[in-house]
Formats: sequence, C-alpha cells, structure tokens
Amino acid sequence: MNDRPTPSLMVQGCTSDAGKSLLVTALCRVLHRRGVRVAPFKPQNMALNSAVTVDGGEIGRAQALQALAAGLPAHSDFNPVLLKPATDLRAQVIIHGRALTDLDARDYHAYKPRALQAVLESWQRLRDRYDCLIVEGAGSPAEINLRDRDIANMGFAEAVDCPVILIADIDRGGVFAHLCGTLDLLSRSERARVKGFVINRFRGDPALLESGLRWLEQRTGKPVLGVLPYLHGLYLDAEDALPRQTESRSGARLRVVAPAYPRIANHNDLDPLRFHPEVDFRFVGPEQTPPASDLIVLPGSKAVQADLAWLRAQGWEEAIRRHLRYGGRLIGICGGLQMLGRELHDPHGLEGPPGSSAGLAWLDYETTLAPEKTLENVRGTLLLPAAAALAGYRIHMGVTSGGALARPAAMLSGRPDGALSADGQILATYCHGLFDSPPALAALLTWAGHRPQHDFDAGRRREQDIDRLADAVEKHLDLRRIAAWLPLMTGARADRPQSS
Repeated sequence: MNDRPTPSLMVQGCTSDAGKSLLVTALCRVLHRRGVRVAPFKPQNMALNSAVTVDGGEIGRAQALQALAAGLPAHSDFNPVLLKPATDLRAQVIIHGRALTDLDARDYHAYKPRALQAVLESWQRLRDRYDCLIVEGAGSPAEINLRDRDIANMGFAEAVDCPVILIADIDRGGVFAHLCGTLDLLSRSERARVKGFVINRFRGDPALLESGLRWLEQRTGKPVLGVLPYLHGLYLDAEDALPRQTESRSGARLRVVAPAYPRIANHNDLDPLRFHPEVDFRFVGPEQTPPASDLIVLPGSKAVQADLAWLRAQGWEEAIRRHLRYGGRLIGICGGLQMLGRELHDPHGLEGPPGSSAGLAWLDYETTLAPEKTLENVRGTLLLPAAAALAGYRIHMGVTSGGALARPAAMLSGRPDGALSADGQILATYCHGLFDSPPALAALLTWAGHRPQHDFDAGRRREQDIDRLADAVEKHLDLRRIAAWLPLMTGARADRPQSS
C-alpha cells in the first residue's frame, strides 16, 4: 500500500451539466502540457455514451475524452463504476469495464459498499502510476437522498481525503443560490473540504459580476477561483445529455436527421455530422414530425425494443418508408442496425419480459440479445462504391444473422460487419465512430447525395477544442491558488493573465 499523499483535486457540480466534465478535461490538458503525468478519475458515472478501453473494458465517454486530454489511452480504472440505465428504474452495472448485472435503484444502493471497494482499488492503482489525479463528481453533492453510502461525490472525497471545488453554471440562472444552497446542505467536514468556487458559462461584462463575487466570498468564506466564459461550438464528447442546441449551418447542402429516442446511446457518433460545415443536422424529439431529409440515422440504443416501439408511436416507421420511396438514404448504427432487421429476440429477458418483437424489416436479418457483451476497438474499410478507411469500436449485446449480412457494409479487423441493401439505400453497422474517420465521413456524405467540398477531421477538431478549453482555463482560473492542492503544477504561465 502506498501511503504517500496523492496530489488530487475533485470537481463537483451544483447541478448536472454544470461543467464538471469540461473543467476536468481542461485541467488534464493544462497539466499534460506542463509535463505532469496526470490521469482523470470518475468514481461512479451514469451515462449511455461509452467508450472501449485499451484493456478491453468500457467507461463513460467523458472519461475517454479526459484521458485524451491527458495524453493517455482510455483505461477502465479511469471510471471504475459505470451505470447504464435501461429503464427509469433499472441500470446495467459495469465494474472495472465489465458488465456484471442489472440492478434496480434499491438493490444498487445495497451494492454500493462493494462498488466502493472497486473504486478504491482503481484509485490505488492510479495513484501508484501518476503524479496527480483530477476527479469528477456526479450530479450534485447536495442530493441529500443519495448521501447515505455515497461513492460519487463527498463520500468518495472523504474516503480518500481529496480537496473539492464547486462549479456552477451561470447560464442556467440562480448561480449564487446554487453555490450557497449546495454549500449549506453539506456537513461541516464536507464544507471544510470545499476550497473554492468556479462559475461557468458567463456571458457579458465581467465587471457587472464583481459585486456578486465579493458578496459570495464574504458570505461563504470561500474564494471564487475563476469565472469561465461561455465557449461556443466546442466539439467535445458529451457525457450523456443531448446537445443544448444544433449548430447553425447557413451553407449546409445535406439535410440529416436522427430520432432522439428515450434510451439513445452513444449519440456522440453523430457529432461529425453536427459540426460539419456542409451538413444541416438535427435531432428530432418526441411529438416532433420527422422533417424531409437526405439522410436518416438511427443511432444506438440501450433498450432497443422499447425505443423501437417509441419510434413507431412517433410515426417514424411511415416517415422512413416515405423517405426511402423518394430516394433518401438510411443508416442504422448498433441498436439502429438491430431495429432495421426482421425480428428482435430477447430469450433471456435482458430488456424486459422474454420474447420477440418485429423489427422494421428493411434488411433480411434478425438479432438475438445475449448476456455476453462485445467490446472491441476496430479498424478496417467501409465498403461503399468508393472504399474508405474506417476506425471505431463495437459495444453491443446482440448476435445478428441473416441473408443481408452476405453484403457487408464494412470489413473491420478482418471480419465482415453489418449490411448494405441491394439497392444501396440502407447501410447498417455495429461500428460506433462511423463518421470519425475523414475518409469514411466523406464517402458516407457522397453516398448520401453530397460530395463534400471541405475536409472535416473530427479528431483534429476535438484536439483543437480541448486546447481552446484549456487556454480559457489557464486565462480565467487562479492556477496559482489551485497549485496548493496540485503541487506538481509548477506555477502559471507568465504570459497568461490570471483572475480570481
């Protein structure tokens, strides 16, 4: 057991989507640029966006992004407990990258002491390997109904003696109430653990905020460590929630839509379409009529049969039929692939009562859900008229078989993947990250009806935006004060002004 103190800092939020993931990402990049061996850590995550790790496991997509910011391959220790909700009451429990069981909220609460042991095992391994650790909380530490046996926020911070900063989103409104209220609902030892505040997504003149910042510091006795600006158009993988707004594309030439079904998973697959300057992309939510488009994408799903029933109830089946009749293109990714087949079988009751249901029947295959999950990073070739290099990952629990697979959509890691319809209008694949490779993205847009005039490299854009985020944090966060808890951050850059 290594008993040396671990330089660490935990970012907790007053609400979900306050900016915890982004601040951890930025701090990882700031430290990495200074030559510090830093690793991200999130004890417990609840998310349907996930990534395959270098050790063959599965973690939240945000932790994979944070690993990228730290110059590291994603590893299961960065997110030792991942919960993937299948319904409003049950979730798949993934420990150290492996799916162990499905539990309802009450049973998971009883399971938490065992989950904490997994968390502490990962923490120990990471502190032995890295100079410092940047930790992300989950939700809010002020959710008093979840305080008992907490392993995601203050329960973890107290267990490993980690300092905490609180971040709040001023764009939501009520930022001072969020910060003061959160602090007031903590125990005495937890309040002492909070070292300061960060205000996120500020727009306007900072001078107009000064009186509020002085009041906050006087009332709480805690410093405001920084006010981060609202950064528009960041290309960074979302932890779970759908994007707040669709990027406006005045010069868009290709219209693409995707249904935002209730258990949508890995919707970050569609980010290259959202950010491509020539694509008008939008998610279509409940009670919204699917608009006319050139391409429909059915993304992944954690509850394929339930989301397929939702699609039908929302009128998508007829909309897809009309779309194809007029020559539109259709892509199904992972759960979307399974929906496009003739039948879905669930003999083990993995998504509900055991049984079978009819698929959309646009492709001649059927899928049987199985307890064993496929987890692998893959590379290969997209088999369109113009073959293109493809790289991504597979995360799924289904075994698909049928005649349509004789005409695969891709060759991945030396094996055929998915299907391409005989008329060339429908493409189905298990490959997440389908649009990330620039050659694959260009080939798919051309197949869908528009030959792109500009190259778009999702990986390069992501790296640029991580650096843009880190630059903003270096400029607006008091790094000299934060160095008290991260002593290996050897001072702020002289050419970057600091503010408190």
